[in-house]
Amino acid sequence: MTLRLPGPLLLVGAGKMGGALLASWLREGLDPASIMVQDPGPPPETAAMMASHGLRVRPKVEMPVPPAVIVIAVKPQLLHRVLPALAPLVGSQTLVVSIAAGPTLANLQSLLPPGTAVVRAMPNTPAAIGQGITAACANAEVTPEQAHLCDELLEAVGEVIWIGDEPLLDALTAVSGSGPAYVFLLAEYLAAAGVAAGLEPELATRLARGTIAGAGELLRRSELSPAELRKNVTSPNGVTAAALEVLMAEDGLGDLFKKAVAAAAKRSRELSS
Repeated sequence: MTLRLPGPLLLVGAGKMGGALLASWLREGLDPASIMVQDPGPPPETAAMMASHGLRVRPKVEMPVPPAVIVIAVKPQLLHRVLPALAPLVGSQTLVVSIAAGPTLANLQSLLPPGTAVVRAMPNTPAAIGQGITAACANAEVTPEQAHLCDELLEAVGEVIWIGDEPLLDALTAVSGSGPAYVFLLAEYLAAAGVAAGLEPELATRLARGTIAGAGELLRRSELSPAELRKNVTSPNGVTAAALEVLMAEDGLGDLFKKAVAAAAKRSRELSS
């Protein structure tokens, strides 16, 4: 199904996540003529992708009609500078979607015209391959049609979960937004442990990457819970059980993850202030 919008789309910020969204929209058939991109210096790969579709990056955007959607994909620290400059472009039917971690709906609304429809969303980096998961929360001004439009844009990079309790976005950001970094760290540590056990670094890295990628795909496809899948790999008194006894000990991996997610959620709340 070709992705279509009721009006122009303005993407502000074409870094890693903004670029991933843009690439997915173009793959879904969104007309490049309906897209405008504002970014002072996108990554070379994004700039090349845009050039191949006839898209130009603009340091400042002037639009003849208000955009149907403005997607904000800049760092949270830049919002207080970016949003007031964009406010004159916002029309009565414009939907503003922010994927900047931290700033609340109230923060965003305060920098935009009164009554602006705003969605706060948090995709994660697997969006780059269409396997992301995005948590989203809308203010009261977002219509069902605008929520559906937001769904179409975000589902281009993976699954979308809507929540009504905005404060939960801090915990969701800590789990799914930051989560890929935890998995990459696990791969890094697993490879390092393999080297410590006597494997060559290249072999250890290959084993760690393949194991985590394969286990992740099995988890995605399986109807079993993570706990059940873990138990299926674990023979009593076997090799895996010996490792899990260390990882699942008191103050082990479970407690570390609770502390890590709590720290990330706390930082997300700090960014919203």
